[in-house]
Amino acid sequence: MSVLRIVLTVLLILVSVALVVLVLLQEGKDANLGAISGAYETFWSKNKGRSKEALLVRITEFLAVAFFVLSIVLNINAI
Repeated sequence: MSVLRIVLTVLLILVSVALVVLVLLQEGKDANLGAISGAYETFWSKNKGRSKEALLVRITEFLAVAFFVLSIVLNINAI
């Protein structure tokens, strides 16, 4: 059982580091605040669903779920 715990702990550390890096790579919500009255739209803002930003958001969501599941699984025996 200890080998599985070590593998899950290493996986949790890798997921944690990847999650931090992906959150830091994402663009803030207020990136286009300099535009007058919010009418400024770029190609990327019109196609948010198919952009790299959307891919980063999906991967971040997956890693967040994996982080919570791994955290719960690793702490089941600690209760």
